[in-house]
Parts: sequence; C-alpha cells; structure tokens
Amino acid sequence: MMRYLLFPLLMLLGACASIERVALPKPTLLSPGFALAEDTTRARVDHTAWDSFLGIYVRQDAYGINRVAYGEVTDADRQKLQGYLAELAQTEVEVLTREQQLAFWINLYNAETVELILQHYPVTSIRDITDGALSFGPWDRPVTTVDGQALTLNDIEHRIIRPIFDEPRIHYALNCAAVGCPNLMNRAWRAATLERDLEAAERAYVNDDRGVRVDPNGALTLSKIYIWFQEDFGANEREVLDRLQKVADPERAAAISARKGVRRYAYDWSLNEALQ
Repeated sequence: MMRYLLFPLLMLLGACASIERVALPKPTLLSPGFALAEDTTRARVDHTAWDSFLGIYVRQDAYGINRVAYGEVTDADRQKLQGYLAELAQTEVEVLTREQQLAFWINLYNAETVELILQHYPVTSIRDITDGALSFGPWDRPVTTVDGQALTLNDIEHRIIRPIFDEPRIHYALNCAAVGCPNLMNRAWRAATLERDLEAAERAYVNDDRGVRVDPNGALTLSKIYIWFQEDFGANEREVLDRLQKVADPERAAAISARKGVRRYAYDWSLNEALQ
C-alpha cells in the first residue's frame, strides 16, 4: 500500500517544482547600461570588509555545509558590512572588466542577502521574510541602488547576471541563505580567481547530496536548482544529467549514467545558520 501512495506523492512534488520554475523571472536584461564593460581597467573594487566578515562568521559543519553565525554578528561588524554595501552601491560598474563585474554582482547579491537576514533575525528561513500574503520571500524587495537604478535580489540574479554572463555556474556562487543552496564561500569572489572558484563550487555541489543524491535503490534526487534553471544547464533533463555526470565523482557519475531520468527534485529552505 505504501508503494502505491508514494508514487502519487512524488508526482505531486515534481509538479510543484515545475510550477515554481514557471513562477521564476526569466533572464531578461534590466538595462543596456549594465551590459557595458571594459577590456582592461585600473579600477578596483575593495572587497576587504566582506572578506573579513565571511572569515569570521562562515563556519563549515560536519556535513560540509557552510553556515553563518548570524546570532554572533557584533554591532561593529554589522556596521562594517553596511558600509561595504554602501561602497558597492557607489561603484561605476561600466568601467570594470567583465570578470570584475561578475565578482561584483555575486558579492553584492550574497552580502545583501546576509544583511537582509540580519535585519529580520531570528528567522527559520529566508522565505519567512515576505511582503504580503502572496509573497514567497524577499526577492522582489528593493535592497540597493546601483548606477541610479533601484535593484532587488531578483534584478541582480535574473535581470543582470543571467542575461549578461550566460554562465550556469553562477547558480553555485549565489547564496540564498538556505541549507539546500550551494555553499556561501568564506571569502569574497574576485576576478583573478573567478574561473577556479566557479569550477570548485560546481564540483563541490554536484558531489554533495544537496546537489545530486543517489538513493539506495539507485534512483536520483536532484536539487531543485536543476529544474528551476533547467535552460541554464541544458535544453532538457537529459542534457542537465549529462553535464552533471561530467563533474560528478565516479559513484555519482555511474548512477547518473544508469538512470533515464530524475526520481524527484528537492531543496531545503532551512536557514543556513551556524549550529550551536
């Protein structure tokens, strides 16, 4: 009997993930000005304050999940974080190189997300921060202004980063303060190490059960990231699996190769708070 009840439940979960995918913003450029970049530049963005904050408050647990000690953030360090965000808001993005810009936007997104959690702490999930009965989270709330343009977290991710950079691995770099999300790095993103860090983040998530889990019967459970943003990773589910197989460890790669499809998609929205 349990087996017959389980299958409809899995179908329902898959349908919910598909509905969530439809509800997400499409990668449409917000403003042509954000697409401008320099081939070379002497301009620099100082991420030292963000480096310091991450170094103090990001801690890896026994399962390899990077968590943030939100409850331990001092008033002085909170002020430094806010000062860093104010400096980013004054940045002339168009005078930066493309690599500098991507590092800039990732750091801005992640730091604004941490600041948002701190504004409402304690919360059990970022989705507890809503703007009304029909709101599913704070992603459409203006959080900063860059080049005179008020920006939400959705603007930064879906209307700047995704359409401009066409880089699927940014989904391993942007952190939404959830356990199910790829790790928040314990240091800032920088142009000089961008490729290396993106590659490392991709391998880390794919080879973690949060990204790809092989059940005892060999069935595959993937992160909802791979259905929410399927078009970024491949034209269809099989192409997504082929991409994952290339960076998976031997056991996961063999399981991916053996399966024709995904059993279900899952995501843990619990706050990525450091455990006491």
